[in-house]
Amino acid sequence: MVLVVPVLLLAGCTSAGRPAPPPGAAPAGTSAAPAATGCRAAVATDRLPDWADAGFSGDTRMPHVLGDRGEIVAILFGHPLTYARHEGPTNKILWVGSPTSASPDPTASTTLVITATLDGVGTRVTREVAGGPGPSTVDLPAAGCWHLRLAWSGRADTMDLVYRAAA
Repeated sequence: MVLVVPVLLLAGCTSAGRPAPPPGAAPAGTSAAPAATGCRAAVATDRLPDWADAGFSGDTRMPHVLGDRGEIVAILFGHPLTYARHEGPTNKILWVGSPTSASPDPTASTTLVITATLDGVGTRVTREVAGGPGPSTVDLPAAGCWHLRLAWSGRADTMDLVYRAAA
């Protein structure tokens, strides 16, 4: 029975419609779903990128996920992210956008719009963070691998996040 739960949790992370991860996609200091699933949710535990560590002091090591294009990082204060959490920390995520030399599109909304799609099922939900990247609590409606499209101020990036079932 103990082996059935991990297998069921991993079943939510398949590669349907996703490109294969690049060779070596899970560098040292990361934990990712097994390669067979195709879920690219690699949570790094090494230092935050220099551009994302403002407000932190010292050798800042926080669980985080860097966007596929390197435009945004999700700093996970509620790691591991959990569906239907009843106790403990919330699914708090601090979103930090990378600096840009280009002027933001003045007609684009600064709101961070998160479009999340559950892998293998197609369930799609939208969450918003008013004012753009910043602190948030992002609860999603099921456990599994979620493919996120993040858009703000005329910019966009993608990443995968895994939400586990509450214990």
